[in-house]
Amino acid sequence: MPRLMLTDQHWSKLRHIMLKDRVYDKPSHRNTMEGILFRMRTGCPWRDIPGEFGDGSAIYRRFNLGSKKGILMRLFKSLRHDPDLEWEFIDGSMIRAHQHSTSAATQLSEGIGKSCGGNTTKIHLAVDSYGLPIEFDITGGEVHDSKAAPPLIDKLPKSDYVIADKGYDSEVIREQIRQRNSIPVIPRKRNSKVGNADIDGCLYKYRHLVENAFARLKHYRAIATRYDKLLRNYAATLALACCMIWLPM
Repeated sequence: MPRLMLTDQHWSKLRHIMLKDRVYDKPSHRNTMEGILFRMRTGCPWRDIPGEFGDGSAIYRRFNLGSKKGILMRLFKSLRHDPDLEWEFIDGSMIRAHQHSTSAATQLSEGIGKSCGGNTTKIHLAVDSYGLPIEFDITGGEVHDSKAAPPLIDKLPKSDYVIADKGYDSEVIREQIRQRNSIPVIPRKRNSKVGNADIDGCLYKYRHLVENAFARLKHYRAIATRYDKLLRNYAATLALACCMIWLPM
């Protein structure tokens, strides 16, 4: 039997949330979820999921339906209960897109863009004071962090401080944060005439929390490399990875 990821306590929590979301309860649902998690952990093709979890095509259909209906995204938002919002950290991380992910039969970019690294996707992530993911956006890899920041900040709950690196050095972003009654902690670039005398250097050192969150998410190979053709399916996989971080809380 392949290694499992859900304890009885974790599955009980997930099952309770899915029942509230009107997901019909079946005895096979736990096995199906383990199959989805196995694929997320290993990055294998759906057809190569071990038979102990069930038929690979049936597991994919269940995952695709959960992605299409937003069930996995709502699962993440339900588990994201009571975050510590004294500090919020935001950052972006580049993801290489596998060649199999670039053949979606749609006219949309599906969050895959061209950059110096080839076909890439970028995850824009926000975490709370404990380094737990609270929100994310996905864009093409060519999108600069400062361009993706305003819509991400708009979706965040209010916090005392918003901390980011020099990639977010923009007075527009700082003013957007101030309008939310938060304090921006964003260092200015070296050629700035204003300087960084007003930056809380001690607080900025905790920015490693968002980097740690990326490291935990990229333990899953289907996150570290994008195999999904559709943006919504990759977002659903990322939401499920965030769920695995929140489950023990």
